[in-house]
Formats: sequence, C-alpha cells, structure tokens
Amino acid sequence: MNSTKIIDAKGLACPMPIVRTKKAMDELAPGEILEVHATDKGSKNDLTAWAGSTGHELLKSEEEAGVFKFWIKKGE
Repeated sequence: MNSTKIIDAKGLACPMPIVRTKKAMDELAPGEILEVHATDKGSKNDLTAWAGSTGHELLKSEEEAGVFKFWIKKGE
C-alpha cells in the first residue's frame, strides 16, 4: 500500500504513538495515507479507536515480528 508519510513510533509507550500520529496527520491533506509503525501492544486498540473518533479511516493493520503497522487515510 502506498503511503504519503511513514512515522516510526517503535519503542514508545502510550500515549506517544497517538501523539506522533496526530501530529503527522495534521501535516497531510485529506485522502493521503499515513503509515505508522509501533511496538506498544496497546497501540492496536488505541489507533483503531483514535482513527474512528477523529474521522479518519483505518485502512489496514498488521503485525510483523513484533511491530504493529497501521495505514490510516486522512478524512475530510
């Protein structure tokens, strides 16, 4: 999946993956895709809930070798 921007939140504990995601999302235009890499197990629930509550769309998430990857499309 093509991402407009990728942020590395590996090694960061809650709430930092969300803080970094929000800051990066503010820099994108509607429809662009942010890819987030995190190792905090809580980030799966946190980013899913955050995307839904802020009008963005979680397109895909996966785990690979202990790294959670998320693709979030910026809403209008």
